[in-house]
Amino acid sequence: MTGRFDRNTHHRAFGLITGEVGSGKTTAIRTLYDLLDRSRNPFVYIADSKLTPTAFYRDVLTQLGVAAPYHFLSREARRLFEQTILDGYRLHGLQPVIVLDEAHLLPHAMLQEVRFLLNFHLDSACPMTFLLVGQSELRGMLRLRTFEAIAQRVQVRYHLGPLSDEESVAYIRHHLRRTGVDHDIFSEQALQKIAAESRGLPRVINTLCTNCLLDACSREQRFVDEANVDRVLFELQDLQTAKGSSPW
Repeated sequence: MTGRFDRNTHHRAFGLITGEVGSGKTTAIRTLYDLLDRSRNPFVYIADSKLTPTAFYRDVLTQLGVAAPYHFLSREARRLFEQTILDGYRLHGLQPVIVLDEAHLLPHAMLQEVRFLLNFHLDSACPMTFLLVGQSELRGMLRLRTFEAIAQRVQVRYHLGPLSDEESVAYIRHHLRRTGVDHDIFSEQALQKIAAESRGLPRVINTLCTNCLLDACSREQRFVDEANVDRVLFELQDLQTAKGSSPW
């Protein structure tokens, strides 16, 4: 998936990445960051649920190394942003990649401002890649007539769905190999239970595996079995009940 978005940065794409909590959106963004030649593609990352248009432009300019007055009007901020993007391309061949995370929480005014960004972005002289990243409800928001103009301009979209049970088990084994483990330390029953209870969400898989390893270590076990998984699940559910929120 990240390779797909990496290729599209060269074509100044407007992209949409969605997924459930814990599905790997942040990991995908980090991978894209690592793949980019940042001397040519400056990377701008913003995650602010109360983001205003003026604050957006100020944050982008600051991350691009441009001094921006703290108090200035939205029109002025927009103008400076546009000029900075154009000058960066014409003078230095720069094509910034701007990622707006937690987009499902953005205020209405900021989402409306995205329409201007896309109009500017579609100009053939504007080399900018813009990515909206958010939870699954972002897709529903963009189906509303209010945001139809935004949805119509999405050139690349990807939804991070849950892993299958087989993929979850392969994910665990891959991480174990990356840490230098060359033999099984989870029983097949433990792996299958983790895959089922995690609902295929990588963050939940990570949490369960870490806690299972700690539980096994505390009991001086060299192997994680189904009983370890059951204890961890019970403890996490008990914690959820006490806090009244998800343990993940």
